[in-house]
Amino acid sequence: MKMDYCVLGTNNMAAAINFYDSLFEQTALNQVLATDRMTFWQGADFAFAIAIPFNEEPATNGNGTMIGLNVGSTEEVIRLYEKALELGGTSEGEPGDRGPRFSAYVRDLDKNKIVFSV
Repeated sequence: MKMDYCVLGTNNMAAAINFYDSLFEQTALNQVLATDRMTFWQGADFAFAIAIPFNEEPATNGNGTMIGLNVGSTEEVIRLYEKALELGGTSEGEPGDRGPRFSAYVRDLDKNKIVFSV
């Protein structure tokens, strides 16, 4: 079994699309579908999406919830971390060694926690 896709909630679809389009512009993830409620980016074997919650309640970030993205190199960890901050994301942990991995932690505009690692 392996992860197929991940969906994070948003309260501002336009701002979230701008954030992730810009964040993913030099990666293998490309936007493939956009509706008024959900937008998908697809890579070779993984999809990422943002969505306005289907129950019409506000999107909230999970306490203890985090999505991990293996980005292939320490340089890419640093680049994506810096890009996320440039786009208005916040730091949850600067790039550095953490156990066997080199990782950096950010929160997006909706406070969803993301780790870039290699």
